[in-house]
Amino acid sequence: MKLLLISNSTNAGEEYLDYPKYDIKEFLGDKPVKALFIPYAGVLFSFEVYEKKVNARFREIGHEVVSVHRFEDPVKAVREAEAIVTGGGNTFRLTQLMQQNGLIEAIRERVLAGVPYVGWSAGSNVTCPTIRTTNDMPIVEPESFNVFNLVRFQINPHYLDANPEGHAGETREARIKEFLEVNPGIYVVGLREGTMLHIEEGRIKLKGPRKARIFLKDNEPFELGSEDDFSFLL
Repeated sequence: MKLLLISNSTNAGEEYLDYPKYDIKEFLGDKPVKALFIPYAGVLFSFEVYEKKVNARFREIGHEVVSVHRFEDPVKAVREAEAIVTGGGNTFRLTQLMQQNGLIEAIRERVLAGVPYVGWSAGSNVTCPTIRTTNDMPIVEPESFNVFNLVRFQINPHYLDANPEGHAGETREARIKEFLEVNPGIYVVGLREGTMLHIEEGRIKLKGPRKARIFLKDNEPFELGSEDDFSFLL
């Protein structure tokens, strides 16, 4: 498999997809790629607007995307794609529409066959066994929470350590520990803003300036950086 799993699309004060654009360029290679874009996580704007927004950045780095909604047969589009890109937004809506269009297994098969996959936020969530570690509100009810199952671990994108002043509710860490309590034996990777996981040729590497926080039931959470070994996750 060849996966680039990005925590977030935009860092504070930057333009959309600006910080990861050269990582995406390196990942996809020098030869121009026309990737199939899955825009289904977008809720407050049209798929056309989302496609245009992503294309503005991809064209800067010599690549292009075309949205799956433009194809009469979305499964056929997946089977013919030279790369697949899944954008962020609401993970529940993304999952629901992929299920309705028969794309879960189709995308899984293509990525397992070696087709490059880029996802950010919700697009990273769906590479896991389940979407149960997303931060999103369940605005719709998909058929199930089971998704691509391309990796054995769970991702929590946009991971935050902070507990805002005056907030008496659960921290992000507490929420993840709740998941682990009823899902023992599964690692959860808290992927902080500005970071991403690159998986290729049976290797996994963290890219970015911040460390990832690793959770497993009955173990103290620990931190790993870009120079550390993440192979135990695979």
